[in-house]
Amino acid sequence: MTEMSPCIRRNRKTRIVATLGPASSSKERIKELFLAGVDVFRLNMSHGEHEEKEALVHTIRAVEREVERPIAILADLQGPKLRIGKFANGPVNLKTGGMFTLDLTDIPGNELRAPLPHKEIFDALEIGTELLLDDGKIRLKVEEIDGESAKCRILVGGPLSDKKGVNVPNAVLPLAALTDKDRKDLTFALKCGADWIALSFVQRAADVAEAKKLVGGKAAVMAKIEKPAAVNSLNEILELADGVMVARGDLGVEEPLENVPGIQKQLIQAARREGKPVVVATQMLESMIKAPVPTRAEVSDVATAVMDGADAVMLSAESAVGDYPIEAVEVMNRVAMRIEGEANYHTHRRDDRASPNATTEDAISAAARQVSDTVDAKAIVTFTTSGATALRAARERPNAPILTLTPRISIARRLAIVWGLHTVKTKDVTAFEEMIGKSKRMALRQELAQRGDRIVVTAGVPFGTPGATNVLHIAWVQGDELKGFEQES
Repeated sequence: MTEMSPCIRRNRKTRIVATLGPASSSKERIKELFLAGVDVFRLNMSHGEHEEKEALVHTIRAVEREVERPIAILADLQGPKLRIGKFANGPVNLKTGGMFTLDLTDIPGNELRAPLPHKEIFDALEIGTELLLDDGKIRLKVEEIDGESAKCRILVGGPLSDKKGVNVPNAVLPLAALTDKDRKDLTFALKCGADWIALSFVQRAADVAEAKKLVGGKAAVMAKIEKPAAVNSLNEILELADGVMVARGDLGVEEPLENVPGIQKQLIQAARREGKPVVVATQMLESMIKAPVPTRAEVSDVATAVMDGADAVMLSAESAVGDYPIEAVEVMNRVAMRIEGEANYHTHRRDDRASPNATTEDAISAAARQVSDTVDAKAIVTFTTSGATALRAARERPNAPILTLTPRISIARRLAIVWGLHTVKTKDVTAFEEMIGKSKRMALRQELAQRGDRIVVTAGVPFGTPGATNVLHIAWVQGDELKGFEQES
């Protein structure tokens, strides 16, 4: 891929992730979604066959070639989804205050009991443990347990049918980080060239470590935070993960709903301190699955995530199966642009900016942001081979746009999820003067600067050394830098 077109440049810094599905699987629709504002396409590995996902990957890459901009693909693994078994005669109705037994047998259930084919749950149960069924609609409390069955008091009853999900909020379950299905899906996703792997139902840092070992650097690993155990181990998880997702669906089942907004803010702040991208997901514009406009509360929800400094906001069913996928993306795009245009947005970014670590790399990135503000630079230009320099620049949340230049298309795609980065794949540089000349040319070509403007350039010397950011330079754009460089790759 050659240098990518300057014609498509986002006028917002928050990124948009959209899930693909039946409502958004054609090339025409995927291109429409990109043009409407999508930066990252999510493939939900819980649904569909590998052949369908492979076709989507080929389509995304075809659109990428047409628009000449890097597009990220996020493969979201299903994880160890826990479900009850089947009932003999269809749905049953559990009455509040009554008793209901869960056991390890394979005998179909009735009004008094049901099979729960997950020994790992029984190994973690204690007297008093609460279980949530069907996304928390039904609540049970264990009163007796013998290792193979649990007699439970029905705290909140209601209808219950086959294969409904089971959550155990206050227990760390002895589950493998990846199921057999996940391992097959992971192998497939890496073979197809996915840029991010989302790991579901993370409980501990060891879960991330196992996934990263299997990924082997072929993609970035995103830990989905949707269990209280993961919230409690957030610092250790963040240290290993390349990014995190605030997966508010299951998080809102296992945590009291009133806790979720505070946890969301906590996760965003923690990820920003570490310079790791953070995505806010689940039900952001849920009503737009069937309605052409969102509710006012949903708009406020998206606005809050943007104001708090999330790297990206995500659409799930809205874009996968909804009636208005393009409109949903357009709403997100408009809300993000409006919030980022507010004066208090920049004040908020300044006030909650994380202090730089005592490293040369962090010092240079913090200085680049300060210098760009002082001299009114039109762009901060970063050279990166691993993405580390660009992540540090984004961590500073500068007012100036960040133009990221990398010789690796895999890194250009991976960085598409990161706040404020406009990434271009281009040939690497080998000398200081070459770096400065290319910075000016690319700022002009990407329409980030004009004649007489100043730009701030950061890089690592010796060139090509991952993570070694140690140079900061202020350059004047003279306007004639493009002469003789009409086709640079």
